[in-house]
Amino acid sequence: MLVSVEADLSRGLHSFSVVGLPDKAVEEARDRVSAAIKHAGFTAPKSFNRKIVISLSPADLKKEGPQFDLPIALSYLLASGDITFNPDGLLFVGELSLDGRLLPVRGVLPLVLFAKEQGFHSVFVPKENAVEAALVEGIAVYAADTLLDVVRHVISGDRRIELVPLEITAIPEESEESADAFDHIRGQEHAKRALLIAGAGGHHIGLYGPPGTGKTLLARALSSLLPNLSREEVLEVTGIHSTAGASRELITRPPFRSPHHTSSYVSLVGGGTYPRPGEITLAHRGVLFMDEFPEFDRRVIEALRQPLEDRIVSIARAKGSAQFPAQITLVVAMNPCPCGNFGSSKLCTCPPATLMRYQRKVSGPIADRIDLWVQVSPVEFETLSEKKKSTGEARIAREQIKRAREISIVRLQGSGKKLNSELTSKDIDDHAPLGESVRKLLNTAAVKLGLSPRSYHRVIKVARTIADLDDSGEIRQEHILEALEYRPRDFLKN
Repeated sequence: MLVSVEADLSRGLHSFSVVGLPDKAVEEARDRVSAAIKHAGFTAPKSFNRKIVISLSPADLKKEGPQFDLPIALSYLLASGDITFNPDGLLFVGELSLDGRLLPVRGVLPLVLFAKEQGFHSVFVPKENAVEAALVEGIAVYAADTLLDVVRHVISGDRRIELVPLEITAIPEESEESADAFDHIRGQEHAKRALLIAGAGGHHIGLYGPPGTGKTLLARALSSLLPNLSREEVLEVTGIHSTAGASRELITRPPFRSPHHTSSYVSLVGGGTYPRPGEITLAHRGVLFMDEFPEFDRRVIEALRQPLEDRIVSIARAKGSAQFPAQITLVVAMNPCPCGNFGSSKLCTCPPATLMRYQRKVSGPIADRIDLWVQVSPVEFETLSEKKKSTGEARIAREQIKRAREISIVRLQGSGKKLNSELTSKDIDDHAPLGESVRKLLNTAAVKLGLSPRSYHRVIKVARTIADLDDSGEIRQEHILEALEYRPRDFLKN
């Protein structure tokens, strides 16, 4: 939301107050601004017997962070008569150090986008925020080192240090993450095929099996196979990470987030007194990997229900509510039991009560929302000892994923969706119709396997992706049969 900064100076005993629901960081701006003004060559506010009131409007909106320092300083200098300029159409953001240098702040990219929408023609940001701010076209972005640089630029008649609008930040098109990990995975062809499908359609995938079989390696390899983000997605993802303070770098690759299983509910989902995004939102347009899935707190696991279904996170608190994007590909990895030997040739040492409690951590509704379940079995030692040469498998997989996504983007054009995983039940009728024989096959299988309506539709969406990988315009029986192979079985259907 746009915040207007106003200053009022009147005679009386010296005081310097900030009104408009400021937090501690905004209140402390008084001392930072006073020191910065002094080191910029102007008379410090404390040198006068004046009552100084800084108003941040709208007054009922909680103000957080140090990004108000620069506009507060300029507002004071205008009110005191030290400088004169017309602030209409100009937006200022930045933290001030005591010597007047401009320091970087969070959330500059979405702020500049908002300024453009509101009709501002120029925005001034700290130099370290220049790259992300200059991503926005159609608005002049100026990057400054100090308060004095900004003052010299905006005051009339002084052009000794005139700032120059930044050129639009170019997004590298050819930067691709190394996919050597995928090339060097031994065996696990069934799991690698499932990763290919998950990457092509943005489907959630679960990997389960004994420890040491390569589940984590497979999960980490998925993000390297995904295509680069489009310019629109770069703006979206970079803005999210900037707002959360996670990164000020330009993000051109799908993000990969891997929170530890001891992570709290708020850190994963987001929240707090004043809602902030969590790991799910930081993985937007990328991969969220949850290793040792049943070891996460039950509340954390169940909180995934809405994001996996609606692709958003809605948070409501007493002091505000927020809706964060969560267009993620979820990858979960888990052992079949705490000791990892359940269902294998080794003896499982878990007591029945412990085994049941562990298996019930992944509830039926959660297992139902994951499109692909893959059992990862131990690899033969002969296969592990073979010297594997790079066969270009990763390059081929990346090209297949890119091609399948291009097909789905063309098919879904005008619907506001890009991936098959985003299809609703209504969209399935329009974009993934089934022939009569295929429909009968699916209906028969759904009865025998006890599929829920949600699972039924997810099978169709996965089959649509498999058909895209085969460059097939229609879903055939073999596509449905392969999609059915990935539905949860055994202890996952609790």
